[in-house]
This record gives sequence, structure tokens and C-alpha cells, in this order.
Amino acid sequence: MLRLASPTATSDIVAGVFHVLTLTYLQSTDVIDQTRPAHLDWLKDEVARGRLILTGRLESQTGGVLITGDISIEDAESLMAHDPYHVAGLVRYDRVGFTGGVRAPGL
Repeated sequence: MLRLASPTATSDIVAGVFHVLTLTYLQSTDVIDQTRPAHLDWLKDEVARGRLILTGRLESQTGGVLITGDISIEDAESLMAHDPYHVAGLVRYDRVGFTGGVRAPGL
């Protein structure tokens, strides 16, 4: 179980813009899996750059979720546009932005 520390003072609350990017597969997983190695390499690069902080495939195997770091809407849109899955026309992306007003240490 993950425990998040509560902020002890107003100065501990820092706003930023994070994004939840959901992708939905438009093809079967057999077709998706052909591009998966390039997609995984792209994810690893974006995590190393700090633009993505958490990613994973849905339990239903129908898509995935990417959680960004504190980046602009334009950077989030660029992420989606450069995903090898998107470039190949294999997924549809949706984006929800939110302020990271209260967050765990290190985020």
C-alpha cells in the first residue's frame, strides 16, 4: 500500500500540470505487438527524459495509460504524436490534464 505524506504547510503545495494519457488500441493485439518493441524503446527514452513518470498496459489489454511529469499541453501533445503506435495509426489517444497541487515527495 502506497502512503502519501500529507503536506504540513501551505508552502508544501506546489501546482503544476500533469497529464493522464490514455491510448486505445484500434487493431488486434497481434498487430499491436508487431510495433511494441519500438513503442517500449520510445517509452524508456521518454521516462529517462522525465516527460513520462509511469506507464503501463491496461488489464483488459485494450490500450494503455501514460502519466506525464509536469509538462505543458504542447509537450503532452508532442508525446502522443511521436509514439510509434500513433505514427503507425494503431491507437487513439485521449488526454486529461490536472494540477499536481498535492504530491508525493520527489514529484
